[in-house]
Amino acid sequence: MHSAQPRPQTASALPLHPQDEVECRRCEVHCDKVVYPSACLSRSCPFVYAYREFGHTYIGCMQKVYEAEIDLDLLRAAERRRDGFGAIRAARRPLPMCRSEVDRCYEGRDGELGCVNPEFSELPRGAPTFRVFARLAPGR
Repeated sequence: MHSAQPRPQTASALPLHPQDEVECRRCEVHCDKVVYPSACLSRSCPFVYAYREFGHTYIGCMQKVYEAEIDLDLLRAAERRRDGFGAIRAARRPLPMCRSEVDRCYEGRDGELGCVNPEFSELPRGAPTFRVFARLAPGR
């Protein structure tokens, strides 16, 4: 009889740019990047589109950061409540103007060493993270 030997588990390779991914499943804590569509309206994002159909106005993202098309009246009604409309799972990397964050699903499963992919939590910023304070003139 052939006995099944357990396969040794190998850690999945980290990607070259983990901050560009929208989900991380490299440990038991499942993380997703989420965006807030209500912020797109309040920030006058140039990538918001709207259309009317069946007597309702729907909005969406031309860059497909999120794929849902949302009833504008329902979004505004939810925003009047204390908790607001909330976040939607990002379908692609959030843009610098997006209000985004990382949603950790099972934080209690975090290991002793913490996150195995900490760069995943880096979110895009509207400005560079460094500042040029001196420039050298060529030939001097």
